[in-house]
Amino acid sequence: MEARLQAYYRSNVVANLQKEFTYGNVMQVPRLEKIVLNVSIKEATQNVKLLETAAEELTLVSGQKSQIRRARKSIANFKLRENTPIGARVTLRGQRMWEFLDRLINISLPRVRDFRGIDPRGFDGRGNYSFGVNEQIIFPEINYDRVTKVTGMNLSFVTTANTDAEGKALLRFLGLPFRQ
Repeated sequence: MEARLQAYYRSNVVANLQKEFTYGNVMQVPRLEKIVLNVSIKEATQNVKLLETAAEELTLVSGQKSQIRRARKSIANFKLRENTPIGARVTLRGQRMWEFLDRLINISLPRVRDFRGIDPRGFDGRGNYSFGVNEQIIFPEINYDRVTKVTGMNLSFVTTANTDAEGKALLRFLGLPFRQ
């Protein structure tokens, strides 16, 4: 069964993008490839339990098991040793990606305090977009009473768009609320 936002993409977004950028072929229309969620906790060097909790919360939010990330090299100033666990990430594709994006746009982002839209300057020059969330408690899957430490996370949207304008138009038509 196709996700609600994926069906909306196929029926409305493709037509709107084709009209706006005058693509000759439907296959030229940019699409969303994956969404990467990333959590990094600097206190994890002293307390690994914090990282395990953050990884569990990331698994709850995404619906997919998170992967523990380790430091690639030692940095003495940060009290960081090579191979020390410091973060967790999840890469969402397909059905889970569309369902997560739908929940993010319609449920989670409106729960952010004093929300005026997400920053439109997070594009990388090739149509991909990244932004950060300051609190993981905006996601309804997380039980507020069980949270030990409020952490943020980074979200990266990888698209097949060639320019920032195409990527922004794709995400805007999908419903991401960009700040004016």
